[in-house]
Amino acid sequence: MTRIYIVRHAEAEGNLYRRIHGQYDSLVTPLGYRQIEALSRRFQDIPVDAVYSSDLYRTRMTAKAIYAPKGLPLHLEPGLREIAMGRWEDQTWGGAARRDPERMNQFSRSDPDYDSPGGETFQAVQKRVVDTFRRLIRTHGGQTIVCVSHGVAIRTAMAAFYGYSLAQLDRILPSDNTGVSCVEVENGQPHVRVYADGSHLGEELSTLGKQTWWREQEAATPLEDQNVWYRAWDPVGERALYYRCRQEAWISVHGTDIPFPGEQFYEAARTASERNVASVMVAMVGDEVAGLLQMDLERYQEEQAGYIPFYYMNPGFRKRGLGIQLIGQAVSTFRPLGRDKLRLRCSPDNGVAQRFYARNGFRSIGPATDSAVPLELLEKYIGYAE
Repeated sequence: MTRIYIVRHAEAEGNLYRRIHGQYDSLVTPLGYRQIEALSRRFQDIPVDAVYSSDLYRTRMTAKAIYAPKGLPLHLEPGLREIAMGRWEDQTWGGAARRDPERMNQFSRSDPDYDSPGGETFQAVQKRVVDTFRRLIRTHGGQTIVCVSHGVAIRTAMAAFYGYSLAQLDRILPSDNTGVSCVEVENGQPHVRVYADGSHLGEELSTLGKQTWWREQEAATPLEDQNVWYRAWDPVGERALYYRCRQEAWISVHGTDIPFPGEQFYEAARTASERNVASVMVAMVGDEVAGLLQMDLERYQEEQAGYIPFYYMNPGFRKRGLGIQLIGQAVSTFRPLGRDKLRLRCSPDNGVAQRFYARNGFRSIGPATDSAVPLELLEKYIGYAE
């Protein structure tokens, strides 16, 4: 008998930032690393003969929890990659749904007629992944192996192992990050023993436990209200919008005793936007303005860092898990420019913001040296060092 443990990767940027990461090479989040620690404890007493993962960063980091403690090598297998999402790669789920609602609806419903814009169909990814598993089963007959893969890739393979058609793919619910499945193969026949077990996570470490997109009928808010999309800011028509957001943020931190330098802020944003429209983005939820994200595409570039001068969520959209998606937009803007760090400034007295940034991987690297008020310079690593 051959036993295969199939593990979904730990929480990665696409899961947290609500971006479409099929074969985009995203990083593991701080919560994801805690999930990896829990996965390592789960496998510490399970004998394993070989460990495979897709060649993407998030699966390699997850697989390390299993192969490293056992002194095994990691075998990289591109056949275990996630479904290729073509032109949707690294777009926001909210943006893709707004631009191509019919196709996004097909994908969300696991419709077998879904045709990716320049990527793979469900049929294509299923054939690729199942063929890979069959080859590994032949190579490791009578052994126990672990394969670390991705959400859709695992779901389509499990449908085949259960004997379902792709028209029944919606019966295979998404696995939590680091969820463990087990398939035993005897006389060439696969038998699913466990699917997507996340008992090693508990409520605290579960990603899906904090999200409702995967069970939309039970969601407290519609799916379109959970995903942000972005458009360029209009410096002329939306001057008042920028001024209002910047002033509210200033007063909430510094009060009214320190004069608000509104014109200085606005002129800097206008100049940056005229150089590159991606510098100032309006975060939208549905048809409503949820926040603003201003990025300085030049500052700190010699230090390979991207700088966020202004990050703002409208009060009505706070405490809804949306703010982190703006950080994701900054990552997706600066990483292609060769930046491996994000920087922003934060008041040491702003406890809510400080906790938010710390929870999401930022740390203080010292006081901001060019500020009229006391601020800390925070930094988050967004590179691929292992």
